[in-house]
Amino acid sequence: MASTTTGLPDRYRPIDQIGPDETTPTGTIQCWRAKDRVLNRDVAVRVHTPAGPAAHAWITRALTAGGLATPALAMVYDASEGREGQDDAPGGAAYVVNEWIDGETLTDRLRSGPMPEREVRLVLRRLAEGVAEAHKAGLAVGGLSLDNVVLRPNGLVGLRAVPAAAGTFDGDVAALGELLEACLTGTGAAAQKLSGPSDLVALARRARSSEPGQALSSVAAMAALLAERPRGSSTPSGSNRTEDGDGRRRRTRRPESDADAPVRLEPGALPPVPPMPAVRPVTSGGPLPAGSLGGDTIDASAIPPREDESFGMLPADTRAAGDDTDDDEDGARRHRLVVVGLPLLALAVVIGLAFWFGSSVLSVTGSVDDTEGSLPSASAPAGGSEEPAPAAGPTAEITAASVFDPFGDGEPENDDEVPLTYDGDPATSWSTLSYRGSPAFGNLKPGVGILYDLGSSQSLSGVTLSSPVPGATVEVRTGENEGASLDDFEVAADATLEAESEVTFDGPVTARYVLVWVTGLVDAADGFSAGLAEVSVRTAG
Repeated sequence: MASTTTGLPDRYRPIDQIGPDETTPTGTIQCWRAKDRVLNRDVAVRVHTPAGPAAHAWITRALTAGGLATPALAMVYDASEGREGQDDAPGGAAYVVNEWIDGETLTDRLRSGPMPEREVRLVLRRLAEGVAEAHKAGLAVGGLSLDNVVLRPNGLVGLRAVPAAAGTFDGDVAALGELLEACLTGTGAAAQKLSGPSDLVALARRARSSEPGQALSSVAAMAALLAERPRGSSTPSGSNRTEDGDGRRRRTRRPESDADAPVRLEPGALPPVPPMPAVRPVTSGGPLPAGSLGGDTIDASAIPPREDESFGMLPADTRAAGDDTDDDEDGARRHRLVVVGLPLLALAVVIGLAFWFGSSVLSVTGSVDDTEGSLPSASAPAGGSEEPAPAAGPTAEITAASVFDPFGDGEPENDDEVPLTYDGDPATSWSTLSYRGSPAFGNLKPGVGILYDLGSSQSLSGVTLSSPVPGATVEVRTGENEGASLDDFEVAADATLEAESEVTFDGPVTARYVLVWVTGLVDAADGFSAGLAEVSVRTAG
């Protein structure tokens, strides 16, 4: 439908009305897909009729949402309460400008049937985490419907129309429960009976329940339950657990053999004695043949007993005296060994060290003295383990340059200002677009940069960067070819921009293309941005 809406600033040009009108206690809200003429991007503009005090509560909620930065909720770019009675005058309307989210709505997705379990857990968990962030800021989001939830092409999920005209914390929990149930059943002709993993079915019912003790306490609790690993219903092999009819697991005992079974003792009875191994009977004949004995067994009958002594026993007095004499002699020998051996060992060590010192250290010193100019200089490390920084040569000529934005959405990033970064005039500069919500490019992309062409492959030592807005972070990357991906350029150095920054590479780098890649922005008047005034590339001397 073509737009006939008036009262918006000239910056926003409505294109098509999307979704039904939203009725509020104080009026009506219409939503439009529009074009931001300044930043040249699509946005969602919602207009409240009437303007003025009737829209004050909604605009206050929008300003709270403007401080959130989560991909699950559409960012708030702009908001105005308007002027009462001047809804048709330029700028007189009450409006909220949101990030435009491309993708497939849940309404369209669920017409083909329920979603797979893995996708259900992922989508609902990410959405619940985003709503939980809003609850931490004191904002009940509202508007959690199948038409407003969008599956982004990159696998993320986003909620349009943030915030709704009204909402409550409990209402958000119940709405998420309804979304979960719809994902498990599908909608329209392909809808099925509620079924699926038991924990998801129970979670949907708890989220929608209002009975005390059964309802969920918060959206954060729902996100935590969705993040838990689902419990499998199958029992691992080798496990000694079984499941009863109620789903609870019971530990089963392993069968015990009769030998391992416990024995009940009668009062006064002694515990059983374990069986003894079989004993070879004693023979009264001659010596047994070797084959009938074990490998380490000797026939006792083959050993004659000592005269006047019991077999295998020494007289008590002889055994005691012999033990004492042997102990005294062994102690005396050990004492003499320690007293004599330790000094000899120490002397041998000293002689060995003296010989090594004389043959190695003194000979090296003599050879250094004999060689003229062999001593290391005071300005260079003697070991030579660290490579010196490459010497700077003349400045390389930049033949061409362009914005490098592989993660962008096609919107120009002030491309016409790029030549100002190497025109020799520090008063002129190139600047990124302004991003809201986060210095990480509003959480929309990892960075943007300028790719400089030197005309031919050269040996480079570093770059000199000047910026009108110090504080931004950059990477300096190089490559031999004009690549289309960030990975086509290797990182040579990184730095935080100052008024003028000398960025030196660790060693000479041979390349034709130099990419100054901005990775972090700084706070500015209308958001976060970064700028480059002059860029010069130094060759290696």
